[in-house]
Amino acid sequence: MPSTSQIQYVQAQEKPGGIEGKQSGSSNIVTDDVFGDEEGHQIRYKTLSWQVVSLLMIAEIVSNGMLSLPSALAVVGIVPAVILIIFLGVFALFTAKLLIDFKLNHPDVHNMGDAGYILFGPVGREILSIGTILFAICACGSELLSGQQALSTLSNQGLCTMYLLLIFAIATYLFAVPRTLGVIGMAGAGANPVPGRVINATISGTFYEAFLAITNPVFSYAGHFMFFMLMSEMRRPQDAMKAAWCLQGFATLFYVVFSVVMYIYIGNTVQSPAFFSLSPRWAKAAFGIALGNFLMYVDLLFLIQPLMSIAEALALCTPTPQPSLS
Repeated sequence: MPSTSQIQYVQAQEKPGGIEGKQSGSSNIVTDDVFGDEEGHQIRYKTLSWQVVSLLMIAEIVSNGMLSLPSALAVVGIVPAVILIIFLGVFALFTAKLLIDFKLNHPDVHNMGDAGYILFGPVGREILSIGTILFAICACGSELLSGQQALSTLSNQGLCTMYLLLIFAIATYLFAVPRTLGVIGMAGAGANPVPGRVINATISGTFYEAFLAITNPVFSYAGHFMFFMLMSEMRRPQDAMKAAWCLQGFATLFYVVFSVVMYIYIGNTVQSPAFFSLSPRWAKAAFGIALGNFLMYVDLLFLIQPLMSIAEALALCTPTPQPSLS
C-alpha cells in the first residue's frame, strides 16, 4: 500500500520548487501538504497555533519520564546528572530543529514513515513506521501504568490494580475519540526534608548502574517522533520552532529544578517514580496534579495510528497530477 510520501513526494520530484499549493515556473503541477486545501471542508485538521502545539509538546515530553530523574541523581550524583540533563536538553533542541527544517522542506511528510521513505526508500518507510508504532505502544503501556499508580494512591489502594488500569484506559480512549489534535489541546487549559538523608555531589559506582541511570534522562526527552504530525495540523508550520523553544526551555529548566529539589529533600533513598517517596498526603496531591498530564499523553499516543491511517487514506484519494503538455 503506498504511503503519503509515495504519492505526494513524486509530485515534489516532478515539480521542483513547488510547496503547499504553489505552482513552479516550469510546470502546472501543484504540490499540497498532507491535508491539502481544507477550504469548505466540514472537518479541518490544520487548526493549531504554535502556542497550542507548544502545550501539546510539553504534555508529551514532560510526563512520567521525569519521575525517574531524582533516582538518577541518587546513582551518579547531582553535578554529573545536572550536566547531563542540560546537555540532553540542548541536544533535543538541535534535533527538533532538524526535524522542523525537514518538515518545512517536505510538507507532504506526516510521520516518521514518510520521512523514512524519502531518505531510504520503501524499506526505510516500513522500518520507521513500525518503530513509531512500537514506541507508541511501549510508551502507552508505561503511561497507563503511571495512571494506574496515581489512581491507586488517590484511592488508598481501595480497588484492584487491574480495575484501576481498566478505568484509566477507558478514560483515555474516550478522550482520544476525536481524531484531531486540536481537541486534545483544549484539555490543557486550565514538605520537610527527610531526616538522615544523604546527598552527594558525585558518586562512584559501576558502569552498569551509571548506564541505567543515564537512560532515565534520555527517556525523559523522548517524543520528537510526533513533531511531524503536530506540524501537519498547524495553521503556520513555519512557527513550529517557536513551540520547540518553549518546549525545550521549559522541559530543561523543569527537569533540573524537579530532580534537584526532590533529591535534596529526600536523599539517596528516593524511589522511582519519585512521588512514592513522598508522604501519603503529598503523594496524593502530586499524583492528582500529574493525572491530567498522564491522560493527555496517552491520548496523543492513541491518536498516532488513526492519524497515520487518515494521512494514508488522503494520499490514496488524491490522484497524482500529470505534467501539462502545453
